[in-house]
Amino acid sequence: MRKLWTIVLLAALTACSGGSGGGGEVLPTAAVGDAAAPGQPKDVATGLSVPWAVAFLPEGDALVTERDSARLLRVSQAGQVTELGTIEGARPDGEGGLMGVAVKDQQIFLYFTAEEDNRIVRYSFDGGRLGEQQVLVQGIPKGGIHNGGRLAFGPDGHLYATTGEVGDRDLAQQRDSLGGKILRMTVDGKPAPGNPFGTLVYSYGHRNVQGLAWDEQGRLYASEFGANAYDEVNLIKPGANYGWPEVEGRGDDQRFVNPILTWTTDEASPSGMAYANGSLWVGALRGARLWQIPLDADGSAGKPVAHFTDRYGRIRAVTTAPDGALWVGTSNKDGRGSPRDGDDRILSVTASS
Repeated sequence: MRKLWTIVLLAALTACSGGSGGGGEVLPTAAVGDAAAPGQPKDVATGLSVPWAVAFLPEGDALVTERDSARLLRVSQAGQVTELGTIEGARPDGEGGLMGVAVKDQQIFLYFTAEEDNRIVRYSFDGGRLGEQQVLVQGIPKGGIHNGGRLAFGPDGHLYATTGEVGDRDLAQQRDSLGGKILRMTVDGKPAPGNPFGTLVYSYGHRNVQGLAWDEQGRLYASEFGANAYDEVNLIKPGANYGWPEVEGRGDDQRFVNPILTWTTDEASPSGMAYANGSLWVGALRGARLWQIPLDADGSAGKPVAHFTDRYGRIRAVTTAPDGALWVGTSNKDGRGSPRDGDDRILSVTASS
């Protein structure tokens, strides 16, 4: 039987993807003294259109994807925005479009919705121009909803990608489908050595994962949209089954791995996630806040703390910058938000411990 605690929101810290939500064990929000408040957010760039992901180049500038325009932008630490190009073959539609971005060794990796599928591509990058597009993975299911889309390099040097089940629930449990999974691959798009099934699939039973982060011990965490009851944060193990659609949230079923944390769907719809100063930081779309989740030494979740509730609207992108700050992107022009002056924007926030 599921355990459920009521989350008490912090009025002192106030200033979804609509229709998405999710689940498991719901923890109480921390008291104000349990975690220090982050620093005052500062605008880095404004006037963007649905910034979906942020990744940093070695020299410190950031690459930012715009989901609906399919533009790849370069944003300097001083806030100068330069368009590197509109990505060939990207076909924004519904929750799909130009989504994840990752950087490694003068190469840029992108996840986007194409005409028939979602796919992962690679570009060489000389610091100013993109090279020719190389398709690494294609055939990832696409749909109007639940396209996943996050890309990130792990401490093992391999590329991880998140996919959604595009509204076809059964795909999440089918290990021969790329939908509803976390994938792990080499820089050439091949299954990484040690993958549990000898394929790209690293974990399965996911509904729609949009956040990935590793802690200082190299443990992988993922944020996931639930349906009507619970949103989740999961500690990811290779080959593990996270239960969707058989379980939403905590099921206490030995076939599936329980989440380490859940929220009710109106408080989260969790998207981008980063790790900094002992905590996971998760952007909430429907919840319109930045969640801080302190981690215990064993990787379990402490009491979550809500920051900036309703202050900036829907939050999608959360990435740790080279200087340790968080770069946070809003998603108020995505058709579900209410744009404010200057939206969409990238903010810099000093992460507290």
